[in-house]
Amino acid sequence: MPYIVGLTGGIGSGKSTIGGLFSALGVPVVDADIIARQVVEKGSPLLAELCSHFGTDVLTEQGELNRAKLREIIFSHPNEKTWLNQLLHPAIRNEMLAQVEQCQQPYVILMVPLLIENNLPHLCDRILVVDVQPETQIERAIKRDNNKLEIIQNIMASQVSREKRLSYADDIIDNNQPLEKNLGKIKKQINELHKIYLKKAEEKQCQN
Repeated sequence: MPYIVGLTGGIGSGKSTIGGLFSALGVPVVDADIIARQVVEKGSPLLAELCSHFGTDVLTEQGELNRAKLREIIFSHPNEKTWLNQLLHPAIRNEMLAQVEQCQQPYVILMVPLLIENNLPHLCDRILVVDVQPETQIERAIKRDNNKLEIIQNIMASQVSREKRLSYADDIIDNNQPLEKNLGKIKKQINELHKIYLKKAEEKQCQN
């Protein structure tokens, strides 16, 4: 098993951007969001269960999952969110771990938006938090997803507080500034973290 760095942050924090910069260094990134889409692909058993529970309103005209519609439902009805999590989380976790085990590099980035909320820190050797102000989260998430403010606020309310997330962090990347202004600084920090993680991975291998 490679050294596992859990990468997390609230909605709109820029996790995918940070993950992409690690990937550019040749580091494998296991993305829970991508896996979450894969397990409910058109024709999958889990998508059939979703339709059975929520009805075909959660499908697009092409027969794929309408994620915006589903998000609207579950963040308006907490009981539905609980049901959905119980259905999807075991499948997502199993696939995440399978992909991690397949990685041949010294360390892997495990990118999980709800790493702390889903009690997964124990899977990681180290946790990297991408941190932004709540106002920045709202601005970015509305612009990116074209969602209503209320939906974004409900999503943020369902996630742990900024303070609690930071309390789990071994490393923190401040991503409040626009990327075009801050890219050089962030790349430098990621290069430094890359060296640290390689060293930690080597130490883990020596202990095993």
